[in-house]
Amino acid sequence: MNKRHLLRTGVGTTLALLAASWVQAQEFPPKKNVTIVVGFAAGGAADAAARLIGKKLGDQLAVPVIIENKPGAGGNIAHQYVAKTAPTDGSVLLFGSVGPLAIAPHLMKLPYDPVKDLAPITMGVNFPNVLVVNADLGIKTFADFIAYARKNPGKLDYASTGAGSASHLAGELMDDMAKIDTVHVPYKGGAPALQDLLGGRVAMYYSTLNTAQAHIDNGKLIPLASTGAQRLPQLPKVPTIAESGYPGYSASNWYAFVASSKVPTPLLERWNTELVKVLKSPDVVAELNKHGMPPQPGTREALAKEIERESMTWGRVVRDRKITINQ
Repeated sequence: MNKRHLLRTGVGTTLALLAASWVQAQEFPPKKNVTIVVGFAAGGAADAAARLIGKKLGDQLAVPVIIENKPGAGGNIAHQYVAKTAPTDGSVLLFGSVGPLAIAPHLMKLPYDPVKDLAPITMGVNFPNVLVVNADLGIKTFADFIAYARKNPGKLDYASTGAGSASHLAGELMDDMAKIDTVHVPYKGGAPALQDLLGGRVAMYYSTLNTAQAHIDNGKLIPLASTGAQRLPQLPKVPTIAESGYPGYSASNWYAFVASSKVPTPLLERWNTELVKVLKSPDVVAELNKHGMPPQPGTREALAKEIERESMTWGRVVRDRKITINQ
């Protein structure tokens, strides 16, 4: 066999191996368990929504879908993991949240760049929070809350799912617009925040409806107002903050699917197709709506623009309030 033939054979073998490697990288679904990483403790709204969506996704693709909770730092631990450490073969998705994706970059120096290191797939759920107080506090209405806060500056505290989270910034925006002084108490997720709220260790919480609903129903929590532009269908008698004397107030909470930016684009596109299909399925829509977390599936481009808009909005709040986080 001459040298030229060997060279041709060697090049051909190399190209074949590269092609095989490329095809393997594009395999969908990946020939392994699919993991959805959640940045908050089990038992909260993000965890509940991820498990519901993950179950349907697994059934749809006939692959195991595992929910992996990595709570802490307002969700930033999970986002850093997916951005920097997780496999990039398309087997790991992140149920990302507004805090790490659009708020935290304005508050602290992050070990990852949400825009450069994470790639958008689709919006998952988008919903307002509801301001709830422990029933033993004696505050029955939103007007009662404002009056009490003004008479007792620095004495009302509120829980959040972490520094820089949606529930944290909802309180900061409220303090700014109402000219009141409440104290922020961060937790690692909705479940531990709720536990301390019910135990009377904190007074208030800008909670997801899913987390608070059962305790609103049994009278242990009092809903004062919701943070969105419209009233929650599940709480039609509870006003929005905007209609309670603070027009323009709006603080939505959302969770979206993203992945490492190193995941090949064809796989990101496939994940968009499959997740949008799940989020539009009637049973998933009905269940998410029941828990006050309406799905909002869309394109990858639409999610990128939403993250950019939210980043601009909350960046202004952080600057105006001069909010800093001790790291």
